[in-house]
Amino acid sequence: MLQQQSLALSEDQLEILDKVLSGNIPDHTRQMLGNLSAADIAHLLESSPPRQRSILWKLIPVEDEGDVLNELGEEVRQFFINQMNVAELIDILEDQDIDDMVDILQQLPTRITRQVLNSMDQQNRHRVEEVLAYPEDTAGGLMNTDTITMRGDIDVDVALRYLRRHESLPEPLDKVLIVDRRDFLMGSVSIANLLTADPDDLLSSLMDESDQAIPVDMEETHVAQMFEREDLISAPVVDENGRLLGRITVDDVVDVIREEAEHSIMSMAGLDEDEDTFAPVIKTSRRRALWLGINLITAFIASGVIGLFQDTIDKVVALAVLMPIVASMGGIAGSQTLTLIIRAMALGQIGKSNTSWLLSREFMVGLLNGGIWAVVVAGASMLWFNDPTIALIIGLAMVINLLIAVLAGAMLPLFLKSMDIDPALAGSVILTTITDVVGFFAFLGLASIFYA
Repeated sequence: MLQQQSLALSEDQLEILDKVLSGNIPDHTRQMLGNLSAADIAHLLESSPPRQRSILWKLIPVEDEGDVLNELGEEVRQFFINQMNVAELIDILEDQDIDDMVDILQQLPTRITRQVLNSMDQQNRHRVEEVLAYPEDTAGGLMNTDTITMRGDIDVDVALRYLRRHESLPEPLDKVLIVDRRDFLMGSVSIANLLTADPDDLLSSLMDESDQAIPVDMEETHVAQMFEREDLISAPVVDENGRLLGRITVDDVVDVIREEAEHSIMSMAGLDEDEDTFAPVIKTSRRRALWLGINLITAFIASGVIGLFQDTIDKVVALAVLMPIVASMGGIAGSQTLTLIIRAMALGQIGKSNTSWLLSREFMVGLLNGGIWAVVVAGASMLWFNDPTIALIIGLAMVINLLIAVLAGAMLPLFLKSMDIDPALAGSVILTTITDVVGFFAFLGLASIFYA
């Protein structure tokens, strides 16, 4: 029997379960799943083709279905939600934390969401609707309204007795939040201080007033940056007047960080961060077709530039041999800068105060690398074709293209961001077009002048 693990299943374990699912399912398979954590079961589902997913889902204990759903990526989660009726959804969601429940409800049609909300008691419905009112990519959409709040005028002994009265406490619980009678946030007291303080001490004397509160409309990426900088476990969320609305915990922030990383990687290829590895052929083909079509258009643009210099290429065949080198070097140089800038933007490191310095730095980097590699490529071309003219042409073209490439790589993300376009999604396609067009035009344009 597999033991419960804190890490994802190994490849060997996945292979064993795959063989089991491909044949008859013995009774102990259900026990195997029962001993896995929700995260491991979710990993197993996402690592399985659709037919096996459906079989596996039926073997998951009913009481674990909600936890497993919350561990799944959006697309795979939607695959299972689409197969449920409203009654099943209500049963699954009733024991979930508010923030986890909201994550699922945000994927449902409005009609279904309303039915689920109507099934809740008034208190829980109000708490869920409060979170649903905020965009999912803001602090309000991330927060959980389950908080432990106290007044500052009670002593430690009363506070501890109040905590013991709860059957369960919100997790993780690293501090209690101190509010006034109107629920305005005053500060917090860490659990460590609460447990070690004198029983007669007032909470107000232990209160940390510097505890950073998060505005409810703060973007989730900025929330993640704050947690990273301050090493937070949880943080209170307040409205514009300072009234406490809820709190955000580190487990939700880890999900944001993971989604941001997946978004950056997948967007470079024009894919969604929730792309299902085992999605059906037609669905996968349709998604990829769009960006393949866009890339084809940019390829025709680059080919059109080459066509302008057809006569020059016919005269000097070596140009056709060397042409890809210029475009390729520009593409790599531009991609390096583009990736660096997108990462810096995601970390909040770029602003008006340092943009000009960054552009100047990239210009000098492009000039230096362009000069170094121009000499290398020109020397290799001279040895290859024994033609000093073509060596000079490719050297100059290399400097021009690397300069333009690094400047484009630096400026494109900033420009796209100002136009509310995702730089990670569109930047690489536009950059490739620029480096190809500039590289071909510089190389062949110079050749047409020198060989005229």
